[in-house]
Amino acid sequence: MHKVKILTGIAMLFYSAVNSAEIIGHVDTHFKWLGPDDKIVIEAFDDPDVSGVTCYLSRAKTGGLSGAVGVAEDTSDASLTCRQTGPVKLNPNIESGKQNGESVFKKRTSLLFKSMQVVRFYDQKRNTLVYLVYSDKVIEGSPKNSISAVPLMPWY
Repeated sequence: MHKVKILTGIAMLFYSAVNSAEIIGHVDTHFKWLGPDDKIVIEAFDDPDVSGVTCYLSRAKTGGLSGAVGVAEDTSDASLTCRQTGPVKLNPNIESGKQNGESVFKKRTSLLFKSMQVVRFYDQKRNTLVYLVYSDKVIEGSPKNSISAVPLMPWY
């Protein structure tokens, strides 16, 4: 049992280090007597395969005692906007027309089975990157989602 806890802890540390985002800020949405309040967190992350594109994600974060110790399940509510923040340079491995997109960000939103992820699609016909945020669960995901598009134009 002790080994399982250690391995789970190591996996969670690795998972959060690989998928880190910069916290821009937050607002409290629901007061909790014990533990932190429920809140909306705003985070920023750069697309790992496209320099010059930054995505801003707002998502619900559950507070209370379960949120404080990391066992709460966050809701699937999220919003996403991605913007050109410098000269855009595409990684040559980005594929146009890839039906399932490419994962660019993933964050754990429950202890084991739920995550929120951002997937990128490349619309070559319109010369645009499209980003989708959604929540998935091992058994059942959520249809709640948000998209953002970044046209690939010369940087002025």
